[in-house]
Amino acid sequence: MSNTRVTVLIGAGSIDLAIARRISAGKHIVVADLKEENARAAARILEEAGFSASHTVVDVGSKSSIQALVKNAQNYGGIFYLIHAAGVSPSQAPKELILQVDLYGAAVILEEFGTIIEQGGAGVIISSQSGYRLPALSAEEDRWLATTPADELLMLDLTQPEHIRDTLHAYQITKRGNGLRVRAEAVKWAKRGARINAISPGIIMTPLARDELTGERASFYQNMLANIPAGRAGTPDEVANVAELLMTERGAFITGSDFLADGDATASCFYGPLQPA
Repeated sequence: MSNTRVTVLIGAGSIDLAIARRISAGKHIVVADLKEENARAAARILEEAGFSASHTVVDVGSKSSIQALVKNAQNYGGIFYLIHAAGVSPSQAPKELILQVDLYGAAVILEEFGTIIEQGGAGVIISSQSGYRLPALSAEEDRWLATTPADELLMLDLTQPEHIRDTLHAYQITKRGNGLRVRAEAVKWAKRGARINAISPGIIMTPLARDELTGERASFYQNMLANIPAGRAGTPDEVANVAELLMTERGAFITGSDFLADGDATASCFYGPLQPA
């Protein structure tokens, strides 16, 4: 293995790229996506901006595919940064696939990268404001989502499809699980001298957000966008501002946390004009 430090970018979207550009000068960036053409295009954008980059394919819902990604990335050097932003939204997939990709996949990624992350390294998982909209779970359910081995997560009672109302409910459970999982995995990452955090964005103008704004719950998201206290949607660069703090030395005392970055939409849903009637 060379002395090169590697950034692994899972997902080839605009948030992922914005974060990678902030923190990856002097590092090799491995861009992984389910669609090879997306990964290739993202790697080309990074190379044209002066970064060293390569691309590969990963299926986030598959443990063996994630393990293959780890080995691929290690061919370039030690893995120092992890950015995981791949996933599916309530308008893009059935509830079973949302659980497989967004809950199970994220848990596997945290487990697998947590065993090889370099000392001083850091990771960030891009979650969602939706995790904050789910009513409180019991302490036991929180612990299940946080600590159950990834291979057993989809066997839990609360993750059985018959107990999940619809795709939005599935998405909320996965995003609540992401935040809890990061909290628990941070303890393990710390043993390697590394840190892991989550960011839960609100409406950020990406292709995924546009799917939601025109999907089956379009009226809900359009109302949120029209009445959000911030007065607008967010941008990928604003999420990257948070990630840059969390992943660099300036955030060296921050780990195991989930940062809500939603223009005050969640607070307004509980205490302001976005409260349900």
